[in-house]
Amino acid sequence: MIIGTTRLRIVLAPMEGVLDHLMRELLSSINPYDLLVTEFVRVVDQLLPEKVYYRLCPELKNGGLTKNGTPVRVQILGQEPGWMAENALRAVTLGSRGVDANFGCPAKMVNRSKGGAVLLQYPELIHDIVKAMREAVPGEQPVTAKIRLGYEDKSLFMENALAVYEAGATELAIHARSKVDGYKPPAYWEYITEVRERLPIPVIANGEIWSREDAERCMQVTGCDSIMIGRGALSLPNLAASIKGDAPFDWQRTLDLMIHYSELELDNQKATYYPARIKQWFSYLSRQYPEADTLFREIRIHKTTDAILQALKDAAANLRQPG
Repeated sequence: MIIGTTRLRIVLAPMEGVLDHLMRELLSSINPYDLLVTEFVRVVDQLLPEKVYYRLCPELKNGGLTKNGTPVRVQILGQEPGWMAENALRAVTLGSRGVDANFGCPAKMVNRSKGGAVLLQYPELIHDIVKAMREAVPGEQPVTAKIRLGYEDKSLFMENALAVYEAGATELAIHARSKVDGYKPPAYWEYITEVRERLPIPVIANGEIWSREDAERCMQVTGCDSIMIGRGALSLPNLAASIKGDAPFDWQRTLDLMIHYSELELDNQKATYYPARIKQWFSYLSRQYPEADTLFREIRIHKTTDAILQALKDAAANLRQPG
């Protein structure tokens, strides 16, 4: 799809504990995503069994594709090059459309165990991990990485980007904030511009893309023709489609989508997590829809799945009533 004169590629970000396979299936059914990246597989000191990958990424049983044909890439997170390499090979052997290395997760538990964004303090180690993965994975399969601009500050942003590139990565996604920045605005897109101008591989811009207008500004600032969206994809469920020209969903369509998602969750083995999941989604929707905040105040008191689902259905029925 063209925005202005640029070919735009949109990737769905890997959001831990949020964008599981059900949400990937749902969002890819209403959006023209070019690629979906999974929540991370935590690699420590072993080659993980196949069942771990199938549980996190059931799309592997469909050739690494969602039901509508959107490619899915497994992301792995770890700090030991040899084990990262072995698990990268396992992921693509099972059907993943390439493999991605996570150097951006800001979670304290992950960082304490020497994973995710904490590695941004050690460009040499990032290089060794990506190089080992690249050497293990067949050449026709992409080996990619996602980083932030740094850990406590942004002083090593270029060194880390160069480490990924020089190790042989196919492309690099950059969340335009440091670990310390968390998710607080703004996103520092201008740093991505410097990396994109320096690296000959594709660079994917990520951070504070909530609308078509944000996407256009991000592309103008960075010069990137690939963007990654995460929280924005939950705030406006058809964000990728709207960036590529469709009208944004109104509250009625979004509420119907939530009911459909609820039914998918209740048919899944994760149904016990449904109340927490749906309330978490409301926290994102409230940014886009004032009605979401109103409805959330009603459902947050409910503890059971049945009560929450009934509240959603009642709200949808009320919207359809004339007058």
